[in-house]
Amino acid sequence: MVQWIQRLGAGTIDIFEAIGAFTIFSGQTIRWIFARPFDLRNLGYQMSEIGVKSIPVGVVSSFFVGMVMALQLGGPMEKQIQGISTYMGGGISLAMVRELAPVLTAVLLAGRVGSSIAAEVGTMKVTEQIDALTTLATNPVHYLSVPRFLASVISLPLITVMAIVVGILGGAIISYVSLDIPFNMYFENAQALVKLNDLISGVAKTFFFGAEIALVSCFTGFRAKGGAEGVGQATIQAVVFSFMLIIVSDYFITYLFQLFGL
Repeated sequence: MVQWIQRLGAGTIDIFEAIGAFTIFSGQTIRWIFARPFDLRNLGYQMSEIGVKSIPVGVVSSFFVGMVMALQLGGPMEKQIQGISTYMGGGISLAMVRELAPVLTAVLLAGRVGSSIAAEVGTMKVTEQIDALTTLATNPVHYLSVPRFLASVISLPLITVMAIVVGILGGAIISYVSLDIPFNMYFENAQALVKLNDLISGVAKTFFFGAEIALVSCFTGFRAKGGAEGVGQATIQAVVFSFMLIIVSDYFITYLFQLFGL
């Protein structure tokens, strides 16, 4: 019984230590954003790696999600209430704008980008390259974390906007093919239901999601130890914790936005 209590206490202490270390690391990253010199070349490279190369993943996935929604909802809705499928455009568009596209894109990027960042930074940590940066009077957080943080925060909202457009288009195609809903009716209904506040609410979330992905991935990479096995563990932790943080924070961000009328 005593050993069990000791293990529970040690685990609780480890959790709070990790939360404290992550908070300090996040504060350092945000502080170093405004410090010179500004490495625009490194930022451009990270924008390419994190943003440009992630566009196909986000866009293709969102396109098929829109198609699946139209396919799954159209038939059952029409069977229950005759003619309700004509409102398919508004339903799919609202779901894509407010929730599906932002969260789906963030989760996909957490898997693709988060694992890459954690593996890259973790490898530098276990091979003592980060220590070498410190020896050369280069702050590792400024050099490694800040460009990835900015690239993720900038790229994710842009990819989300593309995903929203493509997802709505995918729903329109299937609605026309399967339910004979004209494109003009689909988009008119979408325009009538989806407001500017919905778009602002959906896209604004992704700034927070992008920050979470970059911070968690860089943090786990910086804490990697123990060689290749440690890098693998850091990569797993980055992906899992990013997923969890995105889903949990989505609720609280949505709740706060609703308080402000978004």
